[in-house]
Amino acid sequence: MGMFSTRQPRKFRRVSIYTDERKEKLQKLVEQAKRENGEVVPGDNTYHADKFKGTFINFTPRAQRYKENGARIGWPLAFILIVVLLIVWKFIMTGTR
Repeated sequence: MGMFSTRQPRKFRRVSIYTDERKEKLQKLVEQAKRENGEVVPGDNTYHADKFKGTFINFTPRAQRYKENGARIGWPLAFILIVVLLIVWKFIMTGTR
């Protein structure tokens, strides 16, 4: 029965598609060596939220329109809507048509 032998399943090997750990380690080693030689001045690599604030609006036309025009529903429309809802509620509660 050598012809019909079953194959062994492949072993699981996790490959990260978003980060390359080997490349990151190599980059850290290069930066550390440059710092030791005095070639690179260590910088401030902390995250600042102000740096990215408001950048999403620049890339979406819908968000730009909303920022320029504000809310779509105005106070007169909201007032009319409330009055209509109150009238409908009155008819529902009294049972008349």
